[in-house]
Amino acid sequence: MVNRLARSGSVTGDIAGNMTNGMTGIGVGLIGTGYAANARAKALLADGRSHLVSISSGSTSSRGVERAAKLAEQYGAQVVTYWQQLINDRAVELVVICTVSALHGEIVEAALKSEKHVVVEYPLSLQVAQAEQLVKLAADKQLLLHVEHIELLGGLHLAMRSHLPKVGKPSYVAYRTINPQSPAPKKWTYQTELFGFPFCGALSRVHRLTNLFGKVRQVNCQTRMLADADGVHFRQILSSGRLLFESGLIAEVVYGKGERLCVYHREIEVQGDEGTLFFDRNEGTLTTATETSVIAVEPRRGLFVKDTKEVLDHLIDGNTLYVSAAESLYALRVGDALQQASINGGTVNVV
Repeated sequence: MVNRLARSGSVTGDIAGNMTNGMTGIGVGLIGTGYAANARAKALLADGRSHLVSISSGSTSSRGVERAAKLAEQYGAQVVTYWQQLINDRAVELVVICTVSALHGEIVEAALKSEKHVVVEYPLSLQVAQAEQLVKLAADKQLLLHVEHIELLGGLHLAMRSHLPKVGKPSYVAYRTINPQSPAPKKWTYQTELFGFPFCGALSRVHRLTNLFGKVRQVNCQTRMLADADGVHFRQILSSGRLLFESGLIAEVVYGKGERLCVYHREIEVQGDEGTLFFDRNEGTLTTATETSVIAVEPRRGLFVKDTKEVLDHLIDGNTLYVSAAESLYALRVGDALQQASINGGTVNVV
């Protein structure tokens, strides 16, 4: 039951004793049926300190319920038609949210008010004001609110962080992710209403930079979208932002996907006064005045397992998580500033 989890973020003696005696640990409710939900279910199943109680798709459509039922059968959980039922289940102590971005804020709020710990895929909400309220609500209730940012656990980010001192003081960053897809898929990630503005829906692009380089002073941004004839989806979105950090560093970040984009890019460059880092997918180099050396980058595997382990370590042992909800909220503020700059066509200060 939820009261077995201590408000300090660690499990009480009752649940710890139950786990020692072979019981199944923390009861988890999973909302979502896509890739992230499958990965999270596998990670939870592999860790004996937790078990899946129930799964809901987050959608009441027949297709959504069918997918939830299939996932629940695969992982030995109960299927639930309405996510509200899952949240109100006393056997659920931790709610994991992997559904469309537009629903995140509403579900997180309901879960916290039902005294549940929460893990949610980024973004916490598509509205900054709501995200701020949710962070405060979790703190007031002394409940875990973990916004998943697995990019911070990946080999690329760890390699960048470990090699940054070798370039001296960073002055310029170029970060580009472009994913051509033709025809553009009829998915929720190609619906602005559900996915959000690119640098909010794809918040990891901003968060990687704020995690490495700190606070942002001001931003500007331009965005182009090609709408689909169905009036619901878009065929292409391309957004280009420019960030001025408090340190004086200038960063240019580009995010694009869909049709009429011909070449895939996932690359980041950091220019410093003593050298340059460049990463193209999983290949990295460090260039200085005297040499260019290759940087080993670990492949992007097992990140949901790492994230899940950190969450359970935090709830059971009180360990500090690799990222805080406040850090994710700050990245969302920067993403929202980029959105406002894109709408207004000018420079926006980040507060």
